[in-house]
Amino acid sequence: MHFLRRYRDLFISIILLTVPFFFLNANLKNPDELNSLDRVILQISAPVQWVAAAAAEGASNVWDRYVYVVETRAESERLQRENARLRDENRRYAALSAEARRLRKMLDFRDSFEGELLSARVIARDTSRFFRVVRLRIDRGESDVRQGMPVLTYDGLVGQVQRAWSDFADVRLIVDPASSVDVVVQRTSSRGTLRGTGDLNRYACRVEYLRRTEEVRVGDLVFTSGAGRRFPEGMLIGRLTAVDRRSFGLYQEVEVTPAVDISRLEEVFVYTTRPRADLDEDGRPVEGESRPGAHAEPSGWSGD
Repeated sequence: MHFLRRYRDLFISIILLTVPFFFLNANLKNPDELNSLDRVILQISAPVQWVAAAAAEGASNVWDRYVYVVETRAESERLQRENARLRDENRRYAALSAEARRLRKMLDFRDSFEGELLSARVIARDTSRFFRVVRLRIDRGESDVRQGMPVLTYDGLVGQVQRAWSDFADVRLIVDPASSVDVVVQRTSSRGTLRGTGDLNRYACRVEYLRRTEEVRVGDLVFTSGAGRRFPEGMLIGRLTAVDRRSFGLYQEVEVTPAVDISRLEEVFVYTTRPRADLDEDGRPVEGESRPGAHAEPSGWSGD
């Protein structure tokens, strides 16, 4: 026993070195040359080899899955960054395309419009507590525009210059209760006066002095009539969205939704053509301005 303990490590080393040799030798031999010892070794080694192969395969699969997950995650993050970049570029291209279409419409409108139009950019918006625009400010001052000049876009009438100073001007919108425009319903040629409702929840106008006998209906288009020479004739105002033909009184109640999307205005035109006659909104000559040579400024540009 003392001998075994003394040489234990040596015996273990010899066994560990020789056993793999016998296993390897038996596995590499031609099956026809196997002896009895080789067959015994193969029978013993088969389960060990199966376990080792299964363990190696399992470890390999785990490693492959790990590498796949890591590579997939990295690829997914890269694709997400690329997707975010492409979405951002797409938004910029869409914005530029929309601006180009809008500017093209403005140019086409100015070229086809009869009268002098001065382009202006909306630089500020006065809003209500419900975030409805109640007044616009444009980048044209008193050297370019005057009080009362109509403001419009290719979609329709916006309003008129309320005041101008320095390099800026405020625009009174057609939805303002203080605004007044002589209008005509296209389908029936019915005449009336358009005023803003002043509703803080929505953009809306009403047509006053429209007789109950006029057969207007929802969907009819409303245009400027040109009476008073304050607004160009035939400018789209909007569409009738409500008609209340009451059973009493001379007039019916008619509501108009503006054709212009006031909340999205970025550029507008100011109609600067001199009026054909110095008339008030009822078509009468303005006192003191009908004399020859008395037209220092065209008095047709007047505020409401």
